[in-house]
Amino acid sequence: MDKLEMVDLTEKQKKTRRWRSIAIGLALAGLVVVFYVATLAKFGPAVLNRPF
Repeated sequence: MDKLEMVDLTEKQKKTRRWRSIAIGLALAGLVVVFYVATLAKFGPAVLNRPF
């Protein structure tokens, strides 16, 4: 079986990876907000007033 080779990233690569991760997280959070707003727009605010 092959040994796993570890790659040392430069500081620039680490910073780029961090900003990319932040951007992906913000995009995902934005999608959650869009779906939430779309749900409220489709069903109206009464969707929150239902019995448990």
